[in-house]
Amino acid sequence: MKTSDVLQITKLPELSAQVCEHPYPLLFATISGAHIYGFPSANSDYDLRGAHCLPLDTILGLRIHHETIENSNIRNGLEIDLVTHDVGKFFGMLLKRNGYVLEQLLSPLVLHSTPEFEELKELAPGCITRYHAYHYLGFADTQWKLYSKQTPPRVKPLLYVYRVLWTGIHLMRTGELRTNLDELNEIYPHPYVSELIDRKCSGEEKETMESDSIEFHQSEYARLVQRLHAEFQSTSLPEMPTIEAPLNDLLIRIRKNAT
Repeated sequence: MKTSDVLQITKLPELSAQVCEHPYPLLFATISGAHIYGFPSANSDYDLRGAHCLPLDTILGLRIHHETIENSNIRNGLEIDLVTHDVGKFFGMLLKRNGYVLEQLLSPLVLHSTPEFEELKELAPGCITRYHAYHYLGFADTQWKLYSKQTPPRVKPLLYVYRVLWTGIHLMRTGELRTNLDELNEIYPHPYVSELIDRKCSGEEKETMESDSIEFHQSEYARLVQRLHAEFQSTSLPEMPTIEAPLNDLLIRIRKNAT
């Protein structure tokens, strides 16, 4: 399922209601998870992510509360999970080669935006380093362990394995962040990926697969891990983020505008 096919999701009133009830001003809110990875099931939940701005009297004391806010609800049968971080924490995570927050920032499915959010997206490429490869290698390892210990094995963690590895490979090769596995599979075609996506999208969230397929996918997993390591060695991406100063300036402006 291509990103263009799910853009209508951003108009769901249940998602807007969840965002509007946030207790602090939001810098942005986007949709993450299976909906931007290209393989949502009919009963997939909605992973909403973003950044909020705490008031100054909250962040100037010895203890900072509400740096991360989580709120889960079921609205008209839709499972919605909203997680946001204070802008200071979010910006710090961006500078620590955190692929999760980078993907949230650059999600094409935007529920709430501000002019400062647009500025932040412009800065985002300067956060990308060669060491983002480790984020994707670690995520793939976690999902592979989850997949291999399940009986019967499930389609979802296997798709996550392929999604993060191809995202990492493409990022190291091009410096471009792509999270949609369906679109990545058009660039690096593998028929079994299309089959897995079709099975997940047309089935249930916990769709299972044949146990005898694990040997084939174990071989593919090992091959792609080696390829991501090779791309890491040859990438021209920088060692460190290059936008700490402008990111700091943007954060100060956001804080001042919030007073």
